[in-house]
Amino acid sequence: MPIHDLSNKVVLLTGIGAVGEGWGNGTSIATLFARQGAVIFGCDINPEAAQKAAKTIRNDDEDVTKAAACKKFFDACMSKHGRVDILVNNVGRSEPGGPAELSEQAWDAQMDVNLKSVYLMCHLVLPVMEKQSTGGCVLNVSSIAGMRYVGKPQVGYAATKAAIIHFTKTTAVIYAQRTKGKVRLNTVVPGLVGTPLVSMLAKKYGGSGSDEAKYRRMRDLQVPTGKMGSGWDVAHAALYLCSDEAGYVTGQEVVVDGGITASTGYTIDDLAKL
Repeated sequence: MPIHDLSNKVVLLTGIGAVGEGWGNGTSIATLFARQGAVIFGCDINPEAAQKAAKTIRNDDEDVTKAAACKKFFDACMSKHGRVDILVNNVGRSEPGGPAELSEQAWDAQMDVNLKSVYLMCHLVLPVMEKQSTGGCVLNVSSIAGMRYVGKPQVGYAATKAAIIHFTKTTAVIYAQRTKGKVRLNTVVPGLVGTPLVSMLAKKYGGSGSDEAKYRRMRDLQVPTGKMGSGWDVAHAALYLCSDEAGYVTGQEVVVDGGITASTGYTIDDLAKL
């Protein structure tokens, strides 16, 4: 049997698309899992992004911040496949601002997209996995912003990504005890990744008339390896956590960040390069 074989496993994946050109985390995860034999059933809040992803992998698009939409998405998967072996919660939204600057609407939107979506999908999927003889695996996608300050004033995003890590740990312990390890939950924690989303972040955080190339260079310099990661780096970590080879791994997070969370950030020499 090939390593990390996912043959015929049904993967329910939220946030499958990418805004702009290139490979986002969701599209990379879905494509890699499909190459390993998995059946992908995905969605994205952005229909255009979902349609782009559909050129590589089949999917449906729904808004997973709403309970009814989650139920519709989940029911469609169960109706078609009758099971869910792997759930990947990958949606995310970042808005600039601290508590004084961030509007209540922007705060609530991030809570819904980043955190409530994880709860809603787990609420639907975990009972099914618990009943399945083969159990199941949940992978939640967080961010190093949930572990440390990463140079951007994004308190809402950081708070939700930290909450995802602890939501996963707590739920993993509950289901490890209830299912004797049959149902596992883990978190992959990407660092600064060079996905198409960076273009949007450059506009939000780089200021008016910002130079996207300079913003990308700044992100590269923040990382000890000197470069951002890719969606494929995240996807390979996700594949391990969702594979049978990680059968004894639950309640953990795998950080994919080029060493940034172990560092102090910029050096004087780095800043001189900007």
